[in-house]
Amino acid sequence: MDFSALIDAIVRQTTVLIAHLATAAGVRAPLAHVANQVFLELVRELEAQGLGRKVVADMFGIALRSYQLKVQRLSESATDRQRTLWNAALDFIQASGPVSRTRVLQRFAHDDEGQVRAVLHDLVESGLVYRTGGGVGTAYRAASPEDLGEAFGEEREALAAPYVWMVVYRYGPATRETIGRHASLPPPVLAAALDRLVAEGRVTVGEEEGEEVWSCETCFVPQGTAVGWEAAVFDHFQALVAALCMKLSKGAIRSLPDDVVGGSTWSFDIWPGHPDTEAVQGLMRRLRGEVSALRARVTAYNDAVGRPEGADRVTFYLGQSMVRGRVDDGGGA
Repeated sequence: MDFSALIDAIVRQTTVLIAHLATAAGVRAPLAHVANQVFLELVRELEAQGLGRKVVADMFGIALRSYQLKVQRLSESATDRQRTLWNAALDFIQASGPVSRTRVLQRFAHDDEGQVRAVLHDLVESGLVYRTGGGVGTAYRAASPEDLGEAFGEEREALAAPYVWMVVYRYGPATRETIGRHASLPPPVLAAALDRLVAEGRVTVGEEEGEEVWSCETCFVPQGTAVGWEAAVFDHFQALVAALCMKLSKGAIRSLPDDVVGGSTWSFDIWPGHPDTEAVQGLMRRLRGEVSALRARVTAYNDAVGRPEGADRVTFYLGQSMVRGRVDDGGGA
């Protein structure tokens, strides 16, 4: 099997998804950090599978020393060791008061200038920093506690909470660091969302080995809601990836009738007047209703008898798309 071709094709489809997410609802999400984030996350996953750094460096086609330097540079600020560039830049602006862009770039002269500019843009977009002026006259000021109270108020919390809830459900019991790594939200937004979820009883906070951990037994984003669609997108994609990774980790590269891990895809060619048009187009509606009813029965039983320790969690996902007319698929989503 040509695994390189398969990886290239998956990367292509993932970039299509990222492009659509970055422009959803008319937004223009910052993407300057994406390439470095992909590298770091891929490195972490490869090393988590037990691969040595020399092997991983060879897979990227770079020398071990170059690999180590790149990981270090992207993992922490080259100017402020042991700290991320994001946190170091925010602390500097908070401590310096109004500060020019030139001064910020000088302060982090050992870091890549493009990354510093991307962090500044992200801080502004997150509402943690205000920007004034333009060009060489651009200056930055940290938001005050009063500003943050408004910026991360009820509306912001309501938007972030469903997404954080889904992350806690998938990775809990999880520490704040783990949740933050998967949620990729600014610390104030994450903290507000966690507090909101705990206060509403959707998430519980406990302690493991002297550290706070958050967990929950259920997570539900109502169908048709305009709030929380990000959580639904993340959950569907995460379920797909998890199923594929589980199957690959078991060395399974083919489907069998009694599989409990994996997925299947079917395509149907239909047209107006076709006798099975309604049956095909209604597949997701019918299966969604059947699965929702099954989940309700399982949840009711679990609530009545209590869930034992070590219970299995089965995640089922389904999706459907329809392209009008016969077209040549050029590789889109």
